[in-house]
Amino acid sequence: MNLSEQAISGVIAPELAEGLIRETYASVASHPAIASLGKKLTRTIVLAPLAWVIMGGAYFGKLAPFLMRRYTLTNRRLMIRAGWKGKPIKEVPLSQIDEVRLVRDANTDFFRAANLEIISGGQYVLTLLGVPDPEGFRHAILDSRNAWAPGKSKSLPFLPASAAK
Repeated sequence: MNLSEQAISGVIAPELAEGLIRETYASVASHPAIASLGKKLTRTIVLAPLAWVIMGGAYFGKLAPFLMRRYTLTNRRLMIRAGWKGKPIKEVPLSQIDEVRLVRDANTDFFRAANLEIISGGQYVLTLLGVPDPEGFRHAILDSRNAWAPGKSKSLPFLPASAAK
């Protein structure tokens, strides 16, 4: 089958090729000490510019080749990738993901980011620090797992759209 002859544009079966579903970069909240300090300083008028400089280093550090981290979800796996080339440093296949837990901290509401813990076989296999829009990324992981990993879709209860906040 030619990829240009797909039934649905952009949908690739894992057997044919690995397709990107979603990718995000870690937020400032992935550095708890910097995030807490920045949050405290931002609440003052005089020290807010200092907070912007401190947090700016962490924010723009995600573009530095040796600091760059991004979280990539494909139709086969969930990865933490590093560097400009995006070399996978940690990964877990979708078929091994049992649960994704959202872990909030004191900075979650301020930065709109939280940590995601990936659980496989009752153990933590991967932790994604400072994920922006954590609930959306969590649902993307679970939906991808349910769609592409055989036998996993029955492990979650059905949640109607009216149940979402």
